[in-house]
Amino acid sequence: MSAEAEPSWPGRRLGLPETGVTSVAGMGSKVGAFLIDIVLAGGIALLFTRPELPRNWSLITWAVMTVITVAVLGYTPGQGLLGIRVAPLGRTYVGLWAIPRTALIFLVVPPLVTDPDGRGWHDRLCRTVVVRMR
Repeated sequence: MSAEAEPSWPGRRLGLPETGVTSVAGMGSKVGAFLIDIVLAGGIALLFTRPELPRNWSLITWAVMTVITVAVLGYTPGQGLLGIRVAPLGRTYVGLWAIPRTALIFLVVPPLVTDPDGRGWHDRLCRTVVVRMR
């Protein structure tokens, strides 16, 4: 008798489905949402700094926008457009965990070092996972 290996997919250990709503979002969707958010933050900052370029104001705008929208809605504008959201594990909302999560994303490396469930250091520390909304 041969033992068959159990099927495995990102999120399986977390009790998430392999596909569809609440399945783990792929890196492409997460990067795409991040790029949308960066462009949006730069545009908003530019409105307030014209005729000068926004410089670091776009980073501040991105951080504030990310913390507020993830804490309140569970997703950034870019994530919402791409149909993904930040889901908390073991609680009902992300809340103030959006602050350290955003700070770690700002450092760039934490989101890139992922575990088998597709969670970066920022998600593991804050007990969150990015999942599909639709």
